[in-house]
Amino acid sequence: GLHFTPEIIAELRNTGHLTDEVTLHVGAGTFLPVKTDEVTRHKMHTEHFEIRLSTIRNLIDHLGEVIAVGTTSVRTLESLCALGWRILSSGSPDAERPVGQWEIYDVPAQRETGELLEALSVYLEQERLDKLKTATQIMIMPGYRYRIVRGIITNFHQPQSTLLLLVSAFIGEDWRKVYDFALNNDFRFLSYGDSSLLLP
Repeated sequence: GLHFTPEIIAELRNTGHLTDEVTLHVGAGTFLPVKTDEVTRHKMHTEHFEIRLSTIRNLIDHLGEVIAVGTTSVRTLESLCALGWRILSSGSPDAERPVGQWEIYDVPAQRETGELLEALSVYLEQERLDKLKTATQIMIMPGYRYRIVRGIITNFHQPQSTLLLLVSAFIGEDWRKVYDFALNNDFRFLSYGDSSLLLP
């Protein structure tokens, strides 16, 4: 995340906080506004990512404690559940195919997050892979139930963006209070602006 220098990361680690990394290939599509009358008709862009097996294991060990840095990291982490469901329902994560825009909503509510991540972990172990390379197109919007992420560190996003939809799905209508506070106190917006810690 742009808000974290190597010194800050080292300080976090030195004080006992476990940090981990995912590799994201973020394009301009991340910043495209929603231009359709109905948000469900917006075509989501594709973001490629890589995640290590060791990271998936760390997620399993720390469910309920995961704080993601950046909205793209949120999309990556939440996409893992759809990949786990692919394995449980068909035997393969089909990593050549991006996680579809609405695919994450098809994961049965009764399936536990740990079970989904464990399926992904076991698959990688059986295939002798130390990391997974794939892509996601998921769109997180109000009504989505977060499965992995319990906190988000992110900057302040522009109106009509899918990133603001993701934030509003996470903290509900409180997003308006947060953004009003930021505007009234001259916080800087967008990628190189100020950061915030969001908790549901």
